[in-house]
Amino acid sequence: MQESIIRCELPTGVNSDIPCRTVHTLVLGSGAAGLSAALQLHSLGVEDVLIVTEGLQMGTSINTGSDKQTYYKLSLCGAEMDSPRLMAETFYAGGSMHGDLALVEAALSSRAFFNLVGLGVAFPTDRYGQYAGYKTDHDPRRRATSVGPYTSREMCKSLIREVNRRGIPVHEGRKAVALLTVAEAGHRAAGAVVINPAAGADGRKAAFEVYLAENVVFALGGPGGLYAASVYPACHLGGIGLALAAGAEAANLPESQFGMASTKFRWNVSGTYMQVIPRFISTAADGLSDTREFFDTFFASPGERDSLVFLKGYQWPFDARKAAGGSSILDILVYQETVIMGRRVFLDYRANPSGFSYDGLSAEARDYLARSKATTGNPLDRLRTMNPKAIELYREHGIDLAGEPLEIAVCAQHNNGGLSGGIWWESTNIAHLFPIGEVNGSHGIYRPGGAALNAGQVGGMRAAEFIAAKYAGATMDAGAAAESAGQALAELAAWTDRACRADRDWREERDELRARMSRAGAHIRSVTELGEAVTAARRQMERILNAGCRFEGGDELAEALANRQLCLAQLAYLEAIAFAVDAGVGSRGSAVVLDARGQPLHAKLGTDWRFLPEDEAFREFVLQTTVSADLSIRHAWVNRRPLPEPDDWFETVWSAYRDKSIYEKERCSGPAGPCGV
Repeated sequence: MQESIIRCELPTGVNSDIPCRTVHTLVLGSGAAGLSAALQLHSLGVEDVLIVTEGLQMGTSINTGSDKQTYYKLSLCGAEMDSPRLMAETFYAGGSMHGDLALVEAALSSRAFFNLVGLGVAFPTDRYGQYAGYKTDHDPRRRATSVGPYTSREMCKSLIREVNRRGIPVHEGRKAVALLTVAEAGHRAAGAVVINPAAGADGRKAAFEVYLAENVVFALGGPGGLYAASVYPACHLGGIGLALAAGAEAANLPESQFGMASTKFRWNVSGTYMQVIPRFISTAADGLSDTREFFDTFFASPGERDSLVFLKGYQWPFDARKAAGGSSILDILVYQETVIMGRRVFLDYRANPSGFSYDGLSAEARDYLARSKATTGNPLDRLRTMNPKAIELYREHGIDLAGEPLEIAVCAQHNNGGLSGGIWWESTNIAHLFPIGEVNGSHGIYRPGGAALNAGQVGGMRAAEFIAAKYAGATMDAGAAAESAGQALAELAAWTDRACRADRDWREERDELRARMSRAGAHIRSVTELGEAVTAARRQMERILNAGCRFEGGDELAEALANRQLCLAQLAYLEAIAFAVDAGVGSRGSAVVLDARGQPLHAKLGTDWRFLPEDEAFREFVLQTTVSADLSIRHAWVNRRPLPEPDDWFETVWSAYRDKSIYEKERCSGPAGPCGV
């Protein structure tokens, strides 16, 4: 199919060589959520769709996974009772999640799942055609399924095949640098400015391009570029800062997930990587000298230590509830070695930990290993028995677990928060903007493992359905949109000229913000550290926005421009975390809050390691964050919306569906604000 793109005119005075195109619906990003949205739009008759992306083979969805990457959906096997309402209750029980969003994600989970099955994703069935499931974290039933370590990659491959089959146009090699909005009917999205590094006319500059759009599906993923210790693919930075700069509301920014991961090749060391009980060692900064098993002094016996290591397989994400006396103390000890002491930590699968014995393990660990026929040899032998592909995965990336230890750190893995959207995944305060995938902050504090993959598919479906039903026409003021693009281009050009003369280059600035975020905004948080980090982050943001950061060539200009949105995103995240900590939320989710008045984390850790317990009253609230035009940032607690009690009488539902009143925006009374928006 030929691209259905109309050329547009930019204001007089703007470089006439800058391409300007108009498209009905622009999809920014090509992860599993963005691809799904494009396909759903096309299926519903909105064929003037364009995907703009850094690359179909880039991003988190197609480049990441875990030991058994999970997709979470309604139970579809056996006699176990389940329903959308029961699944929604599981989501809602995690705290700080709006009830209507929980119900939508539950209600559409089967539809989204079977759409993937129909596209060729080979989720396993038994001989009778039942889709078997297993329990994942925070899951009271067996709703989880998987196609192996690369579930999201297989999803992307199937979605890309269908995008290609349908001829949906894709512009690769582009990086979004500005989200366009216009003051129309309040505030609405109008397209984006992107940079094409390969199209530069000389060694210093790259080409800007403008896409004006009736609707923008914003699918740029989580904030992968914010952390030094990160398991996000190195090629994935995220783009939430672009939407924050445009004034889009965000929700629950402090709620992220962290866990141990390898650093040479970024991969979560969950599941069998921990259940085989590897040897944890630390070294001096050179990675060679002063090798020691640093866990030994913290536990009463090798059996206690090794049983907790085993549990990390089940309990991989860092969990504040398991920090004192549970498996998450291991993450804290790794953090202390790496961040506080400046050492390096490795998993060694070639030898058992000192004092290891099967008899010393907990009954749970002994039984699991026995049933897995993995009760002999060293950790590598057990891994070879239980999950040989886990060894092969690292070998494919140049790491031989039989020949070298595996370097790890506690890394950022997923942001449960993000941009705020309603039940159709439209931004709560910018019309025609649809944040989907990880950039949408629909999750609360605790979510079942694999719920993010479901949420991305559901979000793509909901956005597409609403656009087809309510926004299929042409209502945007093209002149106002072009004027917005002209203003953005003028500001970008002026910034680029300043950046050429900046004192610091983009790498120095990126390293600084990443180190700060991993130190103050990860799983270990304190009032003092956060106060200092917020001050430094704002100072850095002002420096980058005013003076720029040096670059050489088109590729580096794209990276320098990325620092603009990253530094704003970092400040918004740090301020939101500090606001929550100051409010007294305490330790919850995947973060502990240190305070001298708190409880000790471990008898053998120093007095600095005391943490505040969670104040569970805050589970009934969602933290909203908004960046103003002057870059001041506002935070507010809003009551979370309860689980809906809809009238499910068929004739009533059918009537509302026929007259399309299901798409009307409702208003909630009280401080919860708008619902369904």
